[in-house]
Amino acid sequence: MSEQLKQKLKENGADVEGTLHRFMGNDALFLKFILKFKDDQNYAVLKEHLDQKNYEEAFKAAHTLKGVSANLGLNPIFDRASAITELLRGKEASEVDVAKVEEEKKALEEAYQLFIGIITENA
Repeated sequence: MSEQLKQKLKENGADVEGTLHRFMGNDALFLKFILKFKDDQNYAVLKEHLDQKNYEEAFKAAHTLKGVSANLGLNPIFDRASAITELLRGKEASEVDVAKVEEEKKALEEAYQLFIGIITENA
């Protein structure tokens, strides 16, 4: 993994040191998994289900995205996916604070697009 990629990730809130520790200091393995993040469909699935107001499936996708982003140290994505997960956890559609979910969805989109751009440009 290039120092430039590490630096860009760090500058934008990623926990590069913690993630490298989880990957036992293996830069190549970290790079392999960070590149796979571009192909992960959980963000797209989450957006689709939120747009359809299918909150049960949106919860599942948010929860999975939360786990993937935590494992990769992508804290800004993790934070927003966590917030959406908690807003949807155990709620019927009529109980969901739609305005708050939309606010978190926008913040998630910004974070997601930022990191996809960093990974694409620097990998």
